[in-house]
Amino acid sequence: MGLWTLLEGCLLLANALAILNEDRFLAPRGWSFSEFSGGKTKSFKGQLIGLIYATQYLRVPLILLNFIFIVVKLVSG
Repeated sequence: MGLWTLLEGCLLLANALAILNEDRFLAPRGWSFSEFSGGKTKSFKGQLIGLIYATQYLRVPLILLNFIFIVVKLVSG
């Protein structure tokens, strides 16, 4: 396992977090950001919800990273 494979795995994880829908998936399970906007953000669950919302906020750079990875894979084989 090399650095490239590790970067690909991180990109896939970021993609998975970015496509989670708050209304259909997160809110019914109690993972809404509005519930953790108070002082509960120090917990592990609050940190994870913050990470999910950060990846959803950065969708455009994520799209560009996906494009770069696809081009590199096509060129390198």
